[in-house]
Amino acid sequence: MAKKSVLAIGIDPAFGDFSKFPQLAVELLRCYIDAEVQRLRDDGYEVVSCLIVPGETAEPVTTAALTSGRFDCVVIGAGLREPPEYLLLFETIINLIHRLAPDASICFNSHPADTIEAVRRWTHPGGPK
Repeated sequence: MAKKSVLAIGIDPAFGDFSKFPQLAVELLRCYIDAEVQRLRDDGYEVVSCLIVPGETAEPVTTAALTSGRFDCVVIGAGLREPPEYLLLFETIINLIHRLAPDASICFNSHPADTIEAVRRWTHPGGPK
């Protein structure tokens, strides 16, 4: 059985705004991301991580990641979709996924430590898909 492939898209923690999440910090968030990527790999997924910097490079970096292979699932981190100031960037990323990976399921984590649960919802047999 072929491994399921996952693209994990999120804001690079070095550029995150932690004012609304004082319990998080750059290094802690990096640890969460690394741990979730490893959990996915340990669970048999092929994973590509795409950490973006808001601004001019976000779209080309995301495009490069989306065109680097075929993905069964794209997970989008909460740091990209929750701050209102990232609404246009979030919409841009969603539309890139829709255009460049139309067969991929899209899922969202609710915390940096529940990414694998979000991916499993949409990639395991019997899930919503």
